[in-house]
Amino acid sequence: MSDEPTGKFAERAHRHHALVHQFLEQGHGIRGIARRLGWGRHTVQRYARAAHWTELLTGQWASPRPSKLDPFKPYLDQRIADGRRNARQLHREITERGFDGSYAIVSTYVAAHRPTPAPIPPSPPTVREVTASLLRHPDHLAEEEHLLLKSICARCPELNTLTSHVRSFATMLTTLTGQDLPTWIEEVSGDNLPGVSTFAKGLRQDLSAVIQGLTTPWNSGPVEGVVNKIKMLKRQMFGRAGTALLRKRIMAERR
Repeated sequence: MSDEPTGKFAERAHRHHALVHQFLEQGHGIRGIARRLGWGRHTVQRYARAAHWTELLTGQWASPRPSKLDPFKPYLDQRIADGRRNARQLHREITERGFDGSYAIVSTYVAAHRPTPAPIPPSPPTVREVTASLLRHPDHLAEEEHLLLKSICARCPELNTLTSHVRSFATMLTTLTGQDLPTWIEEVSGDNLPGVSTFAKGLRQDLSAVIQGLTTPWNSGPVEGVVNKIKMLKRQMFGRAGTALLRKRIMAERR
């Protein structure tokens, strides 16, 4: 129907009427529909009894009510098209032409005809978000994170190269292929990327130990854990007891 009512109430009535009749076609009863939707039983009955959703529109919702502004809308439309959108000035102009309504009516009408503002562009990703995408395994990234990282790398070739180096190093860590470390260091040093080049330079200073750590399953993790536990006990006892009690507590933790 081309002359069907419009507006928020009409849209809601149309949507709810279709929903209730969809449940009825599926064989649900009035009480069951009310429980599923969280509505009152009489509300569901009202939608169910209406053959067409427009039957639910009564009173002020059945058709638009006449307004004092109607005779002056063509003039307002012309002034708005000319770029005049000051509601107070337009109210004074139509008042001189016989309008006896309030300023609020004019203000509401003018506001409805203002151009839609341009959408706010999304904020750029933070350094923390980009770093997290680089350091996580590609299989653990969501589709949005994949697209974001791909877009950023396309705009910054250096970051694209950095992503390749970071993932290559992560592969050596997880697969214990430390024999590839010298080649990795040479590639990183040749690209001269800030940060990662300094990291590669530091690896050269103790290259054999790093290769050993990236090749064998043995590491100093358990030792570091014990050292951290001793430091924690020492901080707990600071200024309260001597070395003898600290030794007893350490020995007790080992049992």
